[in-house]
Amino acid sequence: MTSTAPDRKSDRFHDECGVVGVFGHPEAANLAYLSLYALQHRGQEGAGIVSSDGEVLMSHRGLGLVADVFDQDVMKRLVGDAAIAHNRYSTAGRTLLKNTQPFVVEFGGGGGLAVAHNGNIVNALELREQLEARGSIFQSSVDTEVIIHLMAMSKGTGLVDRATEALSAVQGAYSLLILDRNHMIAARDPNGFRPLVLGKIRNTVVVASETCALDLIGAEYVREIEPGEVLVASRSGVRSYYPFVETKPTRCVFEYVYFSRPDSTVFGRSVYQVRKALGRRLAQECPAEADVVIPVPDSGVPAALGYAEASKLEFDFGLIRNHYVGRTFIEPQDEIRHFGVKVKLNAQRQVLEGKRVVVVDDSLVRGTTSRKIVSMLRQGGAREVHLRISSPPTIGPCFYGVDTPTREELVASSHTVEQIREYIGADSLGFLSEEGLYGFLPKSSSEGFCDACFTGRYPVRVSDDGRSRQLVLFEVGDGKR
Repeated sequence: MTSTAPDRKSDRFHDECGVVGVFGHPEAANLAYLSLYALQHRGQEGAGIVSSDGEVLMSHRGLGLVADVFDQDVMKRLVGDAAIAHNRYSTAGRTLLKNTQPFVVEFGGGGGLAVAHNGNIVNALELREQLEARGSIFQSSVDTEVIIHLMAMSKGTGLVDRATEALSAVQGAYSLLILDRNHMIAARDPNGFRPLVLGKIRNTVVVASETCALDLIGAEYVREIEPGEVLVASRSGVRSYYPFVETKPTRCVFEYVYFSRPDSTVFGRSVYQVRKALGRRLAQECPAEADVVIPVPDSGVPAALGYAEASKLEFDFGLIRNHYVGRTFIEPQDEIRHFGVKVKLNAQRQVLEGKRVVVVDDSLVRGTTSRKIVSMLRQGGAREVHLRISSPPTIGPCFYGVDTPTREELVASSHTVEQIREYIGADSLGFLSEEGLYGFLPKSSSEGFCDACFTGRYPVRVSDDGRSRQLVLFEVGDGKR
């Protein structure tokens, strides 16, 4: 049967969502709508837009892709010169309309409020229990709603004070947008886990998860919203506040490995150029005697280009991706082996026949997809298959806004590289080293990044009872590959 539920057995990490905000433009909702297209890769389960005309908030949310959720009639109703928008891939809460953002609530005094959030609040359960004990009634199962209830109970006199007080109580990752009738707030957690950038179109303020959203609507990139910054746009201008205790930034390095679009600038660097650099370093660390380098499309393309460049091997496309596969399809039982991969990828015998092939992918999670790809390449005529991964072995889940398997499901958490190679059936297997992961940085420094999924070192601890506390670093497990 056809299912609209997310594939929790997917052999990929999935970012939670993308956010965009526009303030001071007569077609704010239309610009937000276009920006959601550019951020579609960050979430495909649902989308929503809330606009403000200075008097009321207007909202539309729906399940599915942006093109499925909005049409011309809907967009005509989203009037005003300010809007925030959201694409969702859930890490907390089921795929239900009530869990789709932006959330809209009415506060005392008749003022409406909308919130859109990318990230994950690691002490959300503890805060939710406290709020429910004080009489709060929750309408969703999403951690973002905790922030709204904290704002509602705040003693602050204005929107900025309420937001700052609420965010001071939460731990974890958030790139957050808040909209009322006359203000838009953009806030980023002090660690800066998830990206958030500032742009402008003349006097219009634009905030988005990635710069590719700015490019689509012709907005000029200004800078990152800084970790711990609370930026407020109003009719009187733009102001920034830094109300939180300063913390060492721990930006998510996996944004470079896989999440972000390659044409984006994230954390001040070109994602495309970083991925090529990872591929070049991978070729130095894990060379192979081969005839051709091919990527696993699309995310493996820049790293494969870098690998081929550094190894002076031919680059070609031995796997062709079907770009028109949706997130749901009717799947046969056992009639077609490897159906889930074959519907998305097809091997080119003309490229592979009799060749020693290096196939480059960005990461290896469970190993099931890699195993199917290796088998597909052999069936396509490859004489040898050498798998190269442009990141270190993934040994731990993420708690900061990424949908990941459990530690037990991650093949590298309990198997050696040689055991993984045997499982996937490759002639050789090579991962980028932890040091190599930061080869694109000056002096190969990993300072300022979170790489917990590769190292087991988590910047914000989540204890067994759901409480969290800030640490320099702590380790989960023994960190062995």
